[in-house]
Amino acid sequence: MQKSAPEIPGTKGLRLHGTIARKLGIQIVSGAYLPGEVLVGEIEASERLHVSRTAYREAVRILAAKGMVESRPKRGTQVTEQSKWHLLDPDVLSWIFETEPPEELLSSLFELRRIVEPQAAALAAYRRNQTHIDVMESALADMGRFTLASVEGREADQKFHEALLDAANNPFLVTLTSGVGAAVAWTTIYKQRHSPLRRDPLPDHQRVFDAVKAGDRDAAHQAMTDLVEKAYLDTALSGSMAPRSLGKENDPLIRKPIA
Repeated sequence: MQKSAPEIPGTKGLRLHGTIARKLGIQIVSGAYLPGEVLVGEIEASERLHVSRTAYREAVRILAAKGMVESRPKRGTQVTEQSKWHLLDPDVLSWIFETEPPEELLSSLFELRRIVEPQAAALAAYRRNQTHIDVMESALADMGRFTLASVEGREADQKFHEALLDAANNPFLVTLTSGVGAAVAWTTIYKQRHSPLRRDPLPDHQRVFDAVKAGDRDAAHQAMTDLVEKAYLDTALSGSMAPRSLGKENDPLIRKPIA
């Protein structure tokens, strides 16, 4: 089945291909384009979008690099299965949260954070240096000054989590920094989409910081576990979704830091 590209007005200036990719990306993650469906060819699409063929081609390349489409000879450019999407890519996350993300996907995102961030906090508690402490402390101050209702406050929140992952001093964890940072930012925005924040999350971050600064691995792990679980509950209650368990209480790989 072949669908037309969404009509968008012509735009001028830089990064036009990025604008087109965003429009198509939102269509894909929202289900307007289903896996296996074929996008129209670049000639027809460029005419309908009033853009150059080069701009449209570059937009499709962006989507392909994120695993969302693939081109095959004689079959055209097809939308791929969600399992191939780079879901932690900051752009893909932003497209997902452009509309109402599926409950299952939102829960899975927090489940990932629940697995990764507590252990990262435990590692950070004994691998952090003074620079990490200074960045996290400054971020906490800005979160308190601006609040998470502001862009500045959310940027500070991202810096806090990025510094913590960096402090874990694990090159593989560091590769998750942009994805986790984007997840933190977009879920915070999502929580405020329909109503103000239910509570102030700053004390939760303060407890994580205090434990990391003190070098207390167990306390850092527990504090971050509590932070993520409370953030998930806040997110669930901000919409119409029903919270689900993020992990078994007796799962040693989730409940306790790795020795």
